[in-house]
Amino acid sequence: MQKAQPGKAWYDEREIFGNCKTIVAEPSRKPDNSFREGDNKEPDMATVACSVSIKWVTSHLMTAIDSRGTPLVIGTWPEKQPQWTGLKASDLLLLAAASCATWDVTNILNKQRAALESLEVCCTGEQESDPPYKFTHIHLHYMFKGALKPEKVARAIQLSEDKYCSVTNTLKQAVTITSDFEIL
Repeated sequence: MQKAQPGKAWYDEREIFGNCKTIVAEPSRKPDNSFREGDNKEPDMATVACSVSIKWVTSHLMTAIDSRGTPLVIGTWPEKQPQWTGLKASDLLLLAAASCATWDVTNILNKQRAALESLEVCCTGEQESDPPYKFTHIHLHYMFKGALKPEKVARAIQLSEDKYCSVTNTLKQAVTITSDFEIL
């Protein structure tokens, strides 16, 4: 990894899978004087270009490598006995929404020193019945354990949904996303 030099951004390229690379860029430490009011991009905003890779194995079975090099099996190989099964691609979308939101909420509650004992998030999605089977609604149900104040929990969820979770903030432009919670 290269270190930033004064007035210059640093870039880190890591070979991940085949020809797929992850490129991480940090903003320049020097003020960007080219930013004008009304521009769409914030000055000196860090950008991260993440790449994942999928490799077809056989039948409907694929292997995936995430941007950190972690492998995952997706799809099925019904001709193989016993049948090999991986995750459904549409389930990965729901898992991404739930895991991103869970990370944010637990992080926020931990910073508040809340007495969080456990958190489980059930993410359900409704899809159209015809191809391309678009998601029309995603719901996140949070189940907390611990001596937690409901107003702090609600605020943590709201911050995740409105400010921090990149997955739900990307999806909510095309899909209705709702949530609720319970403290057990």
